Amino acid sequence: MILISGCSSTIPNSLTPISVAQVEQAKAWELQGKLAVRTPDDKFSTNLYWLHTTDTDELTLTTMLGTNVLTLHSTPNEAVLTLDGKTYTDADAQRLLARVTGWNIPIDALPLWITGQLRRSDQILSQDQQARPQQVISSAQQSAWQLNFKHWQRQSQVEIPRLLEIKRDGINIKIQVNQWQALASPSSNLTESTQ
Repeated sequence: MILISGCSSTIPNSLTPISVAQVEQAKAWELQGKLAVRTPDDKFSTNLYWLHTTDTDELTLTTMLGTNVLTLHSTPNEAVLTLDGKTYTDADAQRLLARVTGWNIPIDALPLWITGQLRRSDQILSQDQQARPQQVISSAQQSAWQLNFKHWQRQSQVEIPRLLEIKRDGINIKIQVNQWQALASPSSNLTESTQ
């Protein structure tokens, strides 16, 4: 059963919902939640829908009434952003988002952080009682992002963050994950055993 409903859900027929023993096993997933961004010049909050696979990301921001505000489709070689009825392209999703919207959001790292995973260059400053990351510094870029994993939850049989806060240079991003579903190709025969 697909947990995420609504017109924004666009799971390809090649993917089906699964349960996983470890979050790393989810090579594809879909997420529904909320995104809030605050910068020195702007602040907004929207509904967030994200479909992530090994080679594509489809990100949709909608109003409370379900009207699309922004869509971003990216592959390793191309990113296409639609905003206010206009379409923009670039080879890099993060650069495209910054150029068109002015939002300098770490879009490349978010699929890992949303699922509670870290990059090799991320440094854990503190953990909670279950040894999950709580405060993290991400220094892969020129100016470090501060990550706060505020609350955790169980979705698709694994622990993922429920509320993630990311800060840097006056930019404050909050992502609230309401529903998260691991996905896989029916032919992949993913087992639930721990490797």
